[in-house]
Amino acid sequence: MPNNKSLSFGGHALVWAGDWTEASARSAAASAQRAGYDYIEMLMIDPDSIDVAMTKDVLAEHGLFATASLGLSPATDVTSTDPSIVKKGDELLRKAVDKLHALGSAELCGVIYSNLGKYPGPASPENRANSIAAMQRLADYAADKGINISLEVVNRYETNIMNTAKEGLKFLESVNRPNAYLHLDTYHMNIEEDGMSAAVLEAGDALGYVHIGESHRGYLGAGNVDFDTFFGALKKINYKGPITFESFSSVVVDPELSNALCIWRNLWEDSDDLSAHALKYMKARYS
Repeated sequence: MPNNKSLSFGGHALVWAGDWTEASARSAAASAQRAGYDYIEMLMIDPDSIDVAMTKDVLAEHGLFATASLGLSPATDVTSTDPSIVKKGDELLRKAVDKLHALGSAELCGVIYSNLGKYPGPASPENRANSIAAMQRLADYAADKGINISLEVVNRYETNIMNTAKEGLKFLESVNRPNAYLHLDTYHMNIEEDGMSAAVLEAGDALGYVHIGESHRGYLGAGNVDFDTFFGALKKINYKGPITFESFSSVVVDPELSNALCIWRNLWEDSDDLSAHALKYMKARYS
């Protein structure tokens, strides 16, 4: 699988802002620049709300670029057996790709292959086939615009399609597109994987995107994720790609995502301190 990515460090937008108005975008970009980040991972749940001209100006002013992530909802779940729901999912994902292309960005990631939420039972063969077909359509559409898609492996309470790297790699093999990659997140790995190394080593060149999150989603090093082992595994595969710090607190709220992720606790209040600490922490382990 070709990999034209380069190592870069970013932060999820919700580290700094709960929306993407100009005031919030400028505040987030200024904090990210002060800390030394390369990019901001924008939340693309509602692509129509993203002002491209404003965003490009703000990012350029602060020497940053953007990636984007999102999770689908029941109304846009591409695993659905209802063709009208799958169509809405396809449309949303294409809109996200179009916005990224307009921003000059090349990375779309997240739970873009199913609803982000707890399902009442396991995925059926039809659910899985629908998801694979949707990712093939998305990958082909994104490839024409020079955009990679990375499928995030999340815990059992947030999808029934893939909960481990092994399952994700099997799914990715079925998608079989050169611009489709696996996306690992330490928060979810800490719940589902046997350890913090094997999944990374097994993924190898198929690993295209990384989220760094603590077990309670707060300050890195304050929970129980084995980051030393995880970053050691990244070194072993010579990972070159985006590494995004992801942390959530009730201080910064996006009504849709915060509720979906059950962000009820106030784990931090100072975005500047949190993000600066996280970048130093990550770079110290992947130097």
